[in-house]
Amino acid sequence: MASVSLELMYDVLKSIQARQAQMDGKLDENRSDMLALKYQITGIHHDLLGLHSELSSIHATLIRHEHRLDRIEHRLELNEAPSLT
Repeated sequence: MASVSLELMYDVLKSIQARQAQMDGKLDENRSDMLALKYQITGIHHDLLGLHSELSSIHATLIRHEHRLDRIEHRLELNEAPSLT
């Protein structure tokens, strides 16, 4: 078996340390990217909640108008009878 010198082991350990530092840097970068995505998704979620609220409000207004028109038609006795022409 070939003998392993301390210098060779030191070089291998330095190489492992350099790779570890690169991986730590990439992990931090990925963590930052994930946090940015989380903020974007949270923003989209809030936008969707706002849209849902606006649509609910519009729907409620349309229902009120529909009921009002129904009462007006009933009061004026406007029936949707088929025309004879």
